[in-house]
Amino acid sequence: MLVILSGVAGAGKDTIKREVIKRMENVESIPSITDRPMRPGDIPNETYIFVDNEKFKEMIENNELYEFDIHHNHYYGVPRKILNDKINSGKTVIKDVDVNGTENLVKILKEDMKVVTIFLRVSKEELRKRLENRVDKPDEKEIELRLSRFEFEESKIGNYDYVINNTNQEETIKQIMEIIEKG
Repeated sequence: MLVILSGVAGAGKDTIKREVIKRMENVESIPSITDRPMRPGDIPNETYIFVDNEKFKEMIENNELYEFDIHHNHYYGVPRKILNDKINSGKTVIKDVDVNGTENLVKILKEDMKVVTIFLRVSKEELRKRLENRVDKPDEKEIELRLSRFEFEESKIGNYDYVINNTNQEETIKQIMEIIEKG
């Protein structure tokens, strides 16, 4: 089963994902591939697989990605082989994906595997606070870019199986674990 976590940048997807993986056996994640530069705290091949722009385009041409998108001026994509290997080994994969990628993945994969989609919601005010307090704090221009997508991303909520207001991290984790246990 593939569990997709979505929401606006800063909604807590990565934090929630890490906690669910720690607490549940047989649940893993896979890194996205990106051409963005590494940030403090990034671990190559764990947080992301980092490639240059030319290599990313080559991967597109070679059909090595299930889907890809340009997000905040950088390519991001879901590697076909890595996802297939995890699912075929019986793992539940929990993956954070933006709203466009979620739509694409559901269309592509719904016939081949169980896909569950979860949108994590936060208010715009809370989002600004979270972005300003991140360890890898974006500059004001980056914060405004992310906030400018808020309404667009929120408009996609109807496409999700579950919507969780991420105001209490522990409660959000419990809800997601229950969703995964239901299968």
